[in-house]
Amino acid sequence: MVITTEALLTALLILVLRIFNNAIGTIRLIVMSRQQRKLTVALALVEAFTFAVTIAGVATDLGNLLNLSAYCIGFAAGNWVGMAIEARFIISYVRVNIFAKEKGHEIAVALRAQNFGVTESFGEGHSGPVDLLHCITTRREVPVLIDTVNSINPEAFTFIEEARSVQKGYVRGGKSMTRAVHNEQ
Repeated sequence: MVITTEALLTALLILVLRIFNNAIGTIRLIVMSRQQRKLTVALALVEAFTFAVTIAGVATDLGNLLNLSAYCIGFAAGNWVGMAIEARFIISYVRVNIFAKEKGHEIAVALRAQNFGVTESFGEGHSGPVDLLHCITTRREVPVLIDTVNSINPEAFTFIEEARSVQKGYVRGGKSMTRAVHNEQ
């Protein structure tokens, strides 16, 4: 196989388009899970177009290892780029649930001191009473929150779930929200 300037440029174009295509796909899935229909449809249109252009450059000659490699590497890199875009520019909210047999109130006080909003309640677990702590925060703030919980009670049971929509309430940083995440219909 002779590698010409034209072959390299074609492979580079396939690589760049595939990175773009997959990054757009990652963002589309995020906005789709938030029920943002108009933005989801617009991103799907762009994603489908770039996919069609990209696959055409590969499917016409599957024996062209340069283009096939560019396509595969672009797919992998597009995943990374999509996740980097999400981490940097898209605010994702999560609900952190903490179940503590001991020191639940101390955890809540420490989290509040760090400006997290925490709701405390009490429950009955498998082996007796537990403190139930609930906190809505951004995905970026989760490591700080978990470190705080573990420093006070490393035995506390913690789980995190996606918050598709957040309205009103309090999120770390002093933001009172009237509607933090908009749901387009």
